[in-house]
Amino acid sequence: MKDIENIELNYLNLEDYQELQEAMRSAYVTMPDSIWKEEQIKTLIDNFKEGQVVIKIDGQIAGCALSIIVDYNTFDDNHTYKDITGNYTFSTHSSEGDVLYGIDVFIKPEFRGLRLGRRLYDYRKELCERLNLRGVAFGGRIPNYFKYSDELTPKQYIDKVRRKEIHDPVLNFQISNDFHPTRILKNYLEGDSASKDYAVLLEWDNIYFEKKSKKATTIKKIVRLGLVQWQMRPYKDLDEVMQQAEFFIDAVSGYRSDFALFPEFFNAPLMAENNHMSTPDAIRELAKHTKEMVLRFSKLAISYNINIITGSMPEMVGDQLHNVGYLCRRDGSTERYEKLHITPDDSKIWGMRGGNQIKAFDTDCGKIGVLICYDVEFPELSRLLADEGMDILFVPFLTDTQNGFSRVRHCAQARAIENECYVAIAGCVGNLPQVNNMDIQFAQSMVFTPCDFAFPADGVKAQATQNTEMILIADVDIDLLRELNQFGSVRNLRDRRTDLFELRKK
Repeated sequence: MKDIENIELNYLNLEDYQELQEAMRSAYVTMPDSIWKEEQIKTLIDNFKEGQVVIKIDGQIAGCALSIIVDYNTFDDNHTYKDITGNYTFSTHSSEGDVLYGIDVFIKPEFRGLRLGRRLYDYRKELCERLNLRGVAFGGRIPNYFKYSDELTPKQYIDKVRRKEIHDPVLNFQISNDFHPTRILKNYLEGDSASKDYAVLLEWDNIYFEKKSKKATTIKKIVRLGLVQWQMRPYKDLDEVMQQAEFFIDAVSGYRSDFALFPEFFNAPLMAENNHMSTPDAIRELAKHTKEMVLRFSKLAISYNINIITGSMPEMVGDQLHNVGYLCRRDGSTERYEKLHITPDDSKIWGMRGGNQIKAFDTDCGKIGVLICYDVEFPELSRLLADEGMDILFVPFLTDTQNGFSRVRHCAQARAIENECYVAIAGCVGNLPQVNNMDIQFAQSMVFTPCDFAFPADGVKAQATQNTEMILIADVDIDLLRELNQFGSVRNLRDRRTDLFELRKK
């Protein structure tokens, strides 16, 4: 597959029908009767536009999910596909219903393996929460059942699939996306000979069902952060480093995290192969990996449907060595950030130079900022980002002593209070005796909040165990920041004496 430049989730429009029809033909080679007619798609869009979405890769339809809302109590537990769709007319859709029912979902063959199906299911779950529905349900095919139907009942087959004794690509995928089988449906989908006319009723329960529905928005309000506390250890090559990085991305995305944060210079173990060089030359060799690492991170962001903050890596800008990182969004776009303040040690030993650009970044979870390690100790930088609307500040860091960590930790917590934002810090732990100037690390990854009644009393949302390789997952509520700004016990942003001072970029 060619490199992906853009990936986006859009509402399905009727103008897309011809391309959608071709996509259905390629996805349903063994079930050609499953292709929807244009008038049926029009009915779905007219009745429930939010339920009909497509994933487009570089402008081309790669997958689709179709849904309706039903009053679930009006259907028998042994309903068929024809029953639930009103004989394919979708007259069963009701805006007053309580369950989001999945009518169809597919990914074109050439785009499979990018976890796009997970993205569509995540959209359905988020839509369900937003509309305050009881849950998501659909009848799932079991396309490998025909191989075992002579020896296993459908129940026995499903039990073996759940125990990983039998591989069923559809059922395995749905179970891995938190849908649980509730019953067997007989004669569910006409013509599904591979499933021997059986299907599995799969459901996902909305645990927030009792909460009031929120206004529909494209910006998430509850944001899940995944922090990687990275263990320094020998790696033989770039592939091995990225294999470990993907392991962590897989772990935090498995919890439906919106962001994965890596530490500063987590790829430093690769300098071990250059110990025969001088220290400045060794880190410049390390910088040669940066472009390839960013490309791989961008692909992982798409594949795992997560925004990745790549920590930091050395990068050559002309003949100058800089410390930089990249925001790899899950839509395929990337942006670069720089370390502005270089520590005396990094300047003296490596000859590193500070960057000159600071900006907040737009994401599907609101505006964020990134400050690399030492930069968080300069309060002007985060205040400039707060003035641009930053809600979450990410701080990848690398400290060798508890003294250095304490400076980063306490300054980061101060930034959360004074800027009314969340601050997430992630560092490296362990020893790296094979690499000069990178001997030992001390870290405790943490998520800080402002200090007011809606937040933890000590301003610490979550914290990892010191000096232990692990991930840290934490949810932060952006709406609480808005309430703090308006009604907080103190209002650090609103109460600034701008009649006496101002802060601006040069």
